Amino acid sequence: MTHPPRLPLAAGLPMAVAAGLAIPAQGRINGALGARLGDGIAAAVVSFSTGLVLMILVSLVLPRGRAGLAQIIPAVRERRFPPYYVLAGGIGAFFVFAQSFTIGLLGVALFTVSTVTGQTVSGLLVDRLGIGPGGKKAVTGIRVIGCILTIAAVAWAVSPRFGAGSGASSAGASGAGGDPAQLILPVILPVLAGFLMSFQQAMNGTATMHYGTPIAATLVNFVAGTCVLWVAWLVKVAVAGAGNPLPGEWWYYLGGPMGCVFIGLGALLVRSLGVLVTGLGMIAGQLLGSLGLDLLVPAPGTVVEIPTVLGTVLTLGAIVVATLPWPRGAFRR
Repeated sequence: MTHPPRLPLAAGLPMAVAAGLAIPAQGRINGALGARLGDGIAAAVVSFSTGLVLMILVSLVLPRGRAGLAQIIPAVRERRFPPYYVLAGGIGAFFVFAQSFTIGLLGVALFTVSTVTGQTVSGLLVDRLGIGPGGKKAVTGIRVIGCILTIAAVAWAVSPRFGAGSGASSAGASGAGGDPAQLILPVILPVLAGFLMSFQQAMNGTATMHYGTPIAATLVNFVAGTCVLWVAWLVKVAVAGAGNPLPGEWWYYLGGPMGCVFIGLGALLVRSLGVLVTGLGMIAGQLLGSLGLDLLVPAPGTVVEIPTVLGTVLTLGAIVVATLPWPRGAFRR
């Protein structure tokens, strides 16, 4: 069995940024689908299911995919990695649940900052523990500074949206009797979802090493995530009934394939870049993609403001700070 090759930082980091570009496009598509169906969970089911169909086809058609497919059961049976790693796709399903449950209360801005905070902190932790295939990476002062700058930059980039976010939050608080304490759970959920994303990337990266290809790791992710979301949707239907019928427009079904791109690239890159830098690169791509969508295909009422542009640029700078080859032992904690 051959392992995927390690990539140099100069090649891997742009790939992580490119993978992040798919995230806001997927969010825009899934959000539109959820509004069309009148059911956010159903939109997630459609997204994961189409992604699963695509990954099955890729795994059967490509020689590399067939080779990886043949390695899944032996790798799990021989315990080449902890068996629960095959459930990593459930983290993606949890992220979708947190998104659909909390954005209406918190707003997009606070949700984004919460998830980025959780993901950045856990990226440091996962690298320090050596859970991913890249091994242990020290928590140096410069990496911590890069993480803090990233969180601040993202907060600045999405700050123009805090007006809508605070409105949603205020509505939620007033609906809950005006008690801000009742918003603690909606804030904790996206932080936890972001925190778990780094573990998902580490688990996928380790599985990719033993499958020999990220295609197999991505397929297993979509199997687990789709199963979780189908169960959640069936429970929802039993309680509240089904939503609207599926739309006929083809572009509503592109969310799943875009998920295949960033899950697969993430699984490939964590061995070379580590979990933290892979996550930071994807965060930068997410902001760049959001800015591009707002400029090229703006949603109704969207206005691109200076903090969004400057915050996105600062995020790129923060990633440079976190990845610079500083002298050995400098800033070490």
